[in-house]
Amino acid sequence: MGSSTSHLSKENVSEYQELTFLTKQEILLAYKRFMELYEDKKNPPDPRVSRVSLDKIVKLPELQSNPFRERICHVFSTSELKDGSLSFEDFLDLLSAFSDSATLEIKSHYAFRIFDFDDDGTLDRNDLEKLVNRLTGETDDTRLTKDEMGQLISNILEESDIDKDGTVNLSEFQHVISRSPDFVSSFKIVL
Repeated sequence: MGSSTSHLSKENVSEYQELTFLTKQEILLAYKRFMELYEDKKNPPDPRVSRVSLDKIVKLPELQSNPFRERICHVFSTSELKDGSLSFEDFLDLLSAFSDSATLEIKSHYAFRIFDFDDDGTLDRNDLEKLVNRLTGETDDTRLTKDEMGQLISNILEESDIDKDGTVNLSEFQHVISRSPDFVSSFKIVL
């Protein structure tokens, strides 16, 4: 292995392969990318505890133009500080969930968590409005009018809210996603 992967043992790589949807090459490439972002170049990171800041992660070209980049980091971050920083293992979890090999169930689970802005386990009107604004852009030129937004959210809830409680829960979300064949192919990040 080259110098950028010399601190990732074969046992670690094998374990990560078993726990993710990533190949050995993808894991080694992820480690190389993580090392490029890691600040302390002289001391290799411990994959379980060493962290890269949210500011550095969101500047990755693969995330830079994603309107949910901060939410993605917050969902995958195990930081006790809730700062969106990622350990290498968090980074692998993120890449695994967004990989082509991840199942629809995994992808829809993480998409739901990313879209659940208030982390309450449901997508309510506020979450849906934030979701639509992120997708359409939050400028005056692209923002929907209040009436347009209200109608769109009502339409989304009409299609998705099976139990008619005014919110979309994970199983309702997964039901909608299961009818969308393009979802799996559009929900990916490739290094």
